[in-house]
Amino acid sequence: MSLLSNKVAIVTGAARGIGEGIALKLAEQGANIAFTYVSEASSSKAEALVEKLKSMNVQAKAYRSNAGIFEECEQFVNDVVASFGKIDICVNNAGISKDNLLLRMTPDQWDEVMVTNLKSVFNMTKQVIRPMMKAKSGSIINMSSIIGIKGNAGQSSYAASKAGIIGFTKSIALELGSRNIRCNAIAPGFVETDMTHYLKEGSGADEFLKKIPLGRFGTTEEIANVTLFLASELSSYMTGQVLSTCGGLNI
Repeated sequence: MSLLSNKVAIVTGAARGIGEGIALKLAEQGANIAFTYVSEASSSKAEALVEKLKSMNVQAKAYRSNAGIFEECEQFVNDVVASFGKIDICVNNAGISKDNLLLRMTPDQWDEVMVTNLKSVFNMTKQVIRPMMKAKSGSIINMSSIIGIKGNAGQSSYAASKAGIIGFTKSIALELGSRNIRCNAIAPGFVETDMTHYLKEGSGADEFLKKIPLGRFGTTEEIANVTLFLASELSSYMTGQVLSTCGGLNI
């Protein structure tokens, strides 16, 4: 028996990386998938993912939508409900990093990270709770980061946005628990994606890996597995929690 048979899941920022891995993992367990991508350059990857998902015998559709823009989120969620009939799971995965020392950081760089990483979570959650409240059921999963827990030099904007997601997650869990809607967060450590490739290739890569007790970067599938756990009834008595998936980096 599949864990997510006939469920409908939204995944933002799923054209590549962790988001793509999550979409595939949820579909593997029977969920129908609606996902977003932002740039025209990602459209071919998005369509390729749609075909891959459909080959797993689920419904799938890609939407070009910016989670950082409230009106686009509203239209996206309305379109998903119209096409799929409901929303059971929302994975707020869209995110960017604009690393810079605070001394050199511009207000525009700060704002871009906050809008994409944190405002997007407000925008999407605000929209999906209506159909979830109607159904008296739902799981919202927000992608934070171990950097939001530990902080990191040169990543003050990223850390602040990801820490904000944790506070938001706990608050929404308190607001919506009585409606049988759960809200949890995942705090990945360093995961093997295009964004982290340079960390493994630099001259200090070995020293960097020594800071991780498990001695390696995580994989997108490992993050997707935790997402599946939170999306399914396996975590039916969990809400307001932050699952650090970081190889022990936060010990």
